[in-house]
Amino acid sequence: MNYIRHSLSTLAILSCCATVACGQGPDSKANVPPAIKAVLDNPRYKGSTWGLRVVDLENGQVLMNLEPNRKFLVGSVRKLFSVGQLLNQIGPAHTFDTPVYYEGTVSEIGTLHGNLILVASGDLTMGGRTKPDGTMAITNFDHNEANALGNAELTQPDPLAGYAALAQQIAAFGIKKVTGEIIIDDRLFKPYRFRDEFDIKPIFVNDDVVDAAISPTNGPLAALTYRPLSAALSLENAVAMRPAGTKFNIGEPPLPACIGQPGCTITIRGDLPAGLVAPLTGQYPIIRSVRIVDPSSYARTVLIEKLRAAGVEIAAPAVERNPVQLLPRKDQYPPDKRVALLKGLPYSENAKFINKVSYNIGADASFLLWGLTKGADEMKTALAAEKENLRKNFGITPGEYTFLDGSGSGETIATTPAVTRFLAGMYGSSTFASFFASLPLLGIDGSLATVTEFESDASLAPAKGQVRAKTGTFIEDASIRGQAFAGYIQTRGGRKLAYQLVVNNVPFKEIEDVIQVFQDEGRISAILWRDN
Repeated sequence: MNYIRHSLSTLAILSCCATVACGQGPDSKANVPPAIKAVLDNPRYKGSTWGLRVVDLENGQVLMNLEPNRKFLVGSVRKLFSVGQLLNQIGPAHTFDTPVYYEGTVSEIGTLHGNLILVASGDLTMGGRTKPDGTMAITNFDHNEANALGNAELTQPDPLAGYAALAQQIAAFGIKKVTGEIIIDDRLFKPYRFRDEFDIKPIFVNDDVVDAAISPTNGPLAALTYRPLSAALSLENAVAMRPAGTKFNIGEPPLPACIGQPGCTITIRGDLPAGLVAPLTGQYPIIRSVRIVDPSSYARTVLIEKLRAAGVEIAAPAVERNPVQLLPRKDQYPPDKRVALLKGLPYSENAKFINKVSYNIGADASFLLWGLTKGADEMKTALAAEKENLRKNFGITPGEYTFLDGSGSGETIATTPAVTRFLAGMYGSSTFASFFASLPLLGIDGSLATVTEFESDASLAPAKGQVRAKTGTFIEDASIRGQAFAGYIQTRGGRKLAYQLVVNNVPFKEIEDVIQVFQDEGRISAILWRDN
């Protein structure tokens, strides 16, 4: 897909609010083509509400405009705003680099009489996803969603690689022994409580999850391995092998509140029937993710373990709560006391990670990092700063959306014009190429990898790879309260389109019903490619 920026046409789109109502264009099903209308009118959507807005990015023409004034639940479509605004603010090449400083004195024989302090920068991966070519390893079924999806594919790089690299640099600096503490300075922004589970902080280890990998055996228990391996948290195996035909049941692991305490252990429980085809991937192991609810304490333990492996003697205990009370005043670190630096990947790689697989805590952290560029160090003040930025730079007024965080949780709502106006604004930005590349490709990767039902129609099959769209899903009880696609289409006829497609309040009974909504939205996207 070869998108070229056209700033003049983008400005025309953004200026629409100055001359006409922001929901300009025909507001009815009258301008929806029959092929699309047939999908919208399927009986499964009885009682549901669809929104569809399609804009030609070359001339600003609104081609379809169904329900433009309704505020739809859009879920993770919100991530477009978090990632796009940070890209615009810092640039795609920006890296979040993590330094380590010492406090005290280093003797001639390499003894540090004082503390080592890792200053968290907000690096989302800390070297744990970096491939040999310097890009980020991303799978289509990400481990952050393993519990919700039923399985996942793990990446190949060592998730602790960045911590090992820092430890090796510290040893190479000449520090052989530390008499004081090892501390994680996690004060970059104020912690944000993520969905009542844990506090997001600017330090990460393996995306702040421990991966439990479960495989069948001939014994009474299934096989269980896990990564990372650290004294910070151990997993015990209580997954029982059951006869073929027994109900498969490996639930979501409990939250390990004991992180930071010696001997912290949780048990993975469940039933694995013999002969079961592994869900989602069709291959073993089956992955479950255990949330690292205290990332600072976990990271501290990992760094100590890597320092000891590098030959550095550490007097402090490996497992304890991160002793933040010993930190010096914030941002008071002399440059000549830096002993190590982990260089992060370009933010363009983080953008792909967040948008391709809908990485929630990465989106929230990115939004908090954007807030820092506006002088806001917490979620509430960052959201306030965003309102002014969207109004001033995208022509989007606060009445057109409600954002609760940076990732799209709960009652996240937006009108279709607000979303397409943001997409048009990004199209006109200098960072568009990176923003565009971060979005999932229809039928190929990320959250759109399995959206392939449209390929059964020969006239639609070539749309594969010609649609880039962020997905958003909000499920509550027995209802798909919101399911959305938002992104760009390079059509068969050569048009460059921005679009928002969303449906709210679809009842469902099984996961296959949710999958079908994805497939229907993929079909609509392919029809837009074919018929424009």
